Amino acid sequence: MKHAYVFPGQGSQFSGMGKEHYENSAFAKKLFEQANEILGFRISDIMFTGSDEDLKRTDVTQPAVFLHSVIAFKTIDNAKPDMVAGHSLGEFSALVANGTLSFESALQLVAIRANAMQKACELVPSTMAAVLALADEKVEEICKEVAAETGEVVVPANYNCPGQLVISGSLKGIEIACERMKAAGAKRALVLPVGGAFHSPLMAPAKEELKQAIEATTFHAPACAVYQNVVAKAVLDKEEVKQNLIDQLTGPVRWTQSVQAMIGDGATVFTEAGPGKVLQGLVQKIDKTMEVNGVN
Repeated sequence: MKHAYVFPGQGSQFSGMGKEHYENSAFAKKLFEQANEILGFRISDIMFTGSDEDLKRTDVTQPAVFLHSVIAFKTIDNAKPDMVAGHSLGEFSALVANGTLSFESALQLVAIRANAMQKACELVPSTMAAVLALADEKVEEICKEVAAETGEVVVPANYNCPGQLVISGSLKGIEIACERMKAAGAKRALVLPVGGAFHSPLMAPAKEELKQAIEATTFHAPACAVYQNVVAKAVLDKEEVKQNLIDQLTGPVRWTQSVQAMIGDGATVFTEAGPGKVLQGLVQKIDKTMEVNGVN
């Protein structure tokens, strides 16, 4: 029996997140104050009392979800992961949990990543859409066709679970692709309220900035394998970890395949550390025999 710890990404935030930890744990309070100092603004105030709109901004959401996830993980008594994984942004929380990155280094990288992504979003109007109940192969095929015929950017971005794939691209590309997905039998093809085309070639401008920051950061040998989004397999080499983190900005999140790989390598229990229960739901949809629980 192996215990996997998984960490959520953008979209799991909520107003009031982390407040209980701050009020009830001196250790958590210290990490929050450290984060406020590193970021140069009081993210704790936005997390505890900010509106949904305040929390939706990429440059706030990403450090907020990261901070909440790491604190939630560190409150678990004797947490000894056999393996870790994170959904998109969650990969940074996972790398703190397995000792590859220090809390401070990871938070600094998350802040740089969030700001770089925000800037990339502002360069080209773009978005993402969730496609439900259509085979992955069909979604991939339609994305390729639309891109080839129109010259617009449209790619598969998040393989969340069987029957749920998020696509990413230009506004026009996503609009055309959604119509074709529905015509091909998708139950829904729904444009998401996000700031831009994450995990697509439109994030290339952010990639260079993140690459420089990652190369200037100290990475340690992981205490256990991290199953990274772009390769969907166990990674233990810190140089590989770095490259995969950089590639993740423009590459897809292979969450379904990552969870399947963890199960293939012996995982039977999945604990989600961080806000919400999104990943617990996805793990159950990928394999309903898994035991799932969460710490938020």
